[in-house]
Amino acid sequence: MKLISAVIRPFKLEEVKEALSRLGVTGMTVIEVKSFGRHKNHTETYRGAEYTVDYKPKVKIEFVVTEAMKDKVVAAIIFAARTGKSGDGRVFVSPVEEMYHIRSGESGDTAL
Repeated sequence: MKLISAVIRPFKLEEVKEALSRLGVTGMTVIEVKSFGRHKNHTETYRGAEYTVDYKPKVKIEFVVTEAMKDKVVAAIIFAARTGKSGDGRVFVSPVEEMYHIRSGESGDTAL
């Protein structure tokens, strides 16, 4: 099993969710986060006051898939989340040693 974590632009969440649904991904955790990276800080004006924006709002999604689904899922996220501009995000893939479903007590692939 693999844990897929992706940090994407918030307005791309629905497109990514739809792409994953077509692959059979039935659930995910969505977390609102802020990030900074290669994109440079920029100045904005709010009510006449200038301030520097250091962090960009992003959304982090996490879910677990089987090893067989990993490549298809990563490709779907990249395709759906890409705008071609700096700040599109990242996808992380990590091994999952064990997984348990709290309600049913199922473990391993059956807990998916």
